Amino acid sequence: MRTAAEGLRQLAAVTLGSLSALVELAFLLVTLPLLGRPKVRAAAGRLALLEARRLRLDPAGFDTGRAVPYLASRAAVGVLGGVVVALLVIGLVTGARIAWAWGTGETFDGMAPSPALLLYMAVGGGVLLFLDLSGVAGVHALERRLALRMLGPDPTAALERRIAELAESRAGIVAAVDSERRRIERDLHDGLQQRLVALSMLIGRSRRGRPELLEQAHEEAQQALAELREVAWRVYPSGLDSFGLGEALAGLAERAGVPVKVRCDLAARPPMEVETAAYFVVSEAVTNAAKHARATLVTVDVHQEEMMIVVRVRDDGRGGAVASGGGLSGLARRVAALDGRFAVDSPPGGPTTVGAELPCG
Repeated sequence: MRTAAEGLRQLAAVTLGSLSALVELAFLLVTLPLLGRPKVRAAAGRLALLEARRLRLDPAGFDTGRAVPYLASRAAVGVLGGVVVALLVIGLVTGARIAWAWGTGETFDGMAPSPALLLYMAVGGGVLLFLDLSGVAGVHALERRLALRMLGPDPTAALERRIAELAESRAGIVAAVDSERRRIERDLHDGLQQRLVALSMLIGRSRRGRPELLEQAHEEAQQALAELREVAWRVYPSGLDSFGLGEALAGLAERAGVPVKVRCDLAARPPMEVETAAYFVVSEAVTNAAKHARATLVTVDVHQEEMMIVVRVRDDGRGGAVASGGGLSGLARRVAALDGRFAVDSPPGGPTTVGAELPCG
């Protein structure tokens, strides 16, 4: 079924391409004396981008400055596609006429049906149909290759852009790590350190004849341990190595200050760096929902789509979150370092959806 649907799409694309080739050939002939003008070249570029979309190619990065030679080159391929489609239509119409004539008891072109003739027609028609459909697939592949060859980005420019992206993502990771270290330092200094100082003072006072303060000191010690455990999980969740992403997210949901529903549907464990990035995306989104969004429910969905791990965190809070703010910017850099995609949708009034797509292949 899937192959048949793809074949029909290719047939439709080749048919449309044969018609558009005639239009583009007429455009080139009419505008031949004016091809140097910017408006004409811009129109040629728009036609070339339409061809790219017809062929289901991503036009991002295409060089429309070479649109005129591309349109001239694909005219011949378009005509070839038209011939192949015309032969297919002729063959199907002829086959339908033969079947109708013989089915109603008449002869076709003086030929009456016989077992030998039926076998000959079935084999010959099947071979011709196979060759015609192969021609459709070949023309479609040729058109895609021609578009990529003539409109696609220059390999050197693409390599330079990739190097720039890697340098930017590396710098972003360094900045994200430094930012996270500063956040951990603030947590230790402003929270845990002060609580331990207070605990020390309580113990000292209890030793000087205030034994009733021991209970308060015990409570402070328990709270200090809880904060220390939370900071440790912020640095790296130890359960992630032992139990996997699903269990780590379940533990995160238990510690969250807001109800969290988790659905983690992964057939196999992804690479460790992908698993870690997915965990921190969920962790930061849940933390923001609990602290800033006044959410009453957070829904976490982690699943695999082909070679991508998709993470979606949605809360019913007041919205207004931006990807460039706070810990979300660090998450965006972490995801970009893995060649992933990160997005935040948070209109004022909510809801907020934080999403990431991480390659795992």
